[in-house]
Amino acid sequence: MSWKSYDVIAFGAHPDDVEAVMGGTVAKLVEKGRSVLLVDLCDGEPARHAARGVRAMQAQKAAQLLGTDRTTLSLQDRLIQDTISARFGVARLIRMHKPSLVFTTSGSGVHPDHKAVTDIVVNGVFYARLPKWEEVPETEALEGTEAHEIKHLFFGHCRMEPPWPNFDFAVDVTGTYEKKLEALRAYEAVFSGDQATLLDKYMAEDRYIGSLAGVQYAEAFRARSPLLVSDPEVFSGSRFG
Repeated sequence: MSWKSYDVIAFGAHPDDVEAVMGGTVAKLVEKGRSVLLVDLCDGEPARHAARGVRAMQAQKAAQLLGTDRTTLSLQDRLIQDTISARFGVARLIRMHKPSLVFTTSGSGVHPDHKAVTDIVVNGVFYARLPKWEEVPETEALEGTEAHEIKHLFFGHCRMEPPWPNFDFAVDVTGTYEKKLEALRAYEAVFSGDQATLLDKYMAEDRYIGSLAGVQYAEAFRARSPLLVSDPEVFSGSRFG
């Protein structure tokens, strides 16, 4: 069977997580002509400030604003866990769509769903690269797919978590920041009432990361494996050398 290929897949626990953590980077990749699939592990229900189904519609609008496709796995908001089934769900998408890059968020447990998505994606990426699943019992979820090994797995800083003392690289998103904000503002089911000021906090973090590199806005990332470059001059200039 043939499925659409994507250059990039970005996994988040809930609708709006990817936009908050790496929306500017996603928009920048799309502007470069890369195909991007956003994957929410759950539908984000029940939403704090909307009836059931509204958040899903807002998620689709956000994806359209960023120029991406979007799909949702069937896990339950608030109860996401790193299970074999969840790993297979991630692995199946990777084997179907064969991305070069995979992004997710890095959580340490302020919200248990954010800790779980990190582990699920790390393990799902590993499962995706292994052959001969047909020889392992109860692995029907991967039937019809072939092993796929990605080039890089990157983690963005989850906005509910404590600040990172360091990170591996940052992406200058100054030129795409308005698109990020437009996508986030689509989520009236989330950023309303007592949650309305969250966007100001997200902007403050992106401005701070940008200030470290001498740009207006930047998004920070960590890498699963050491990053190798063939030329040390590929890096943009840094404010402090």
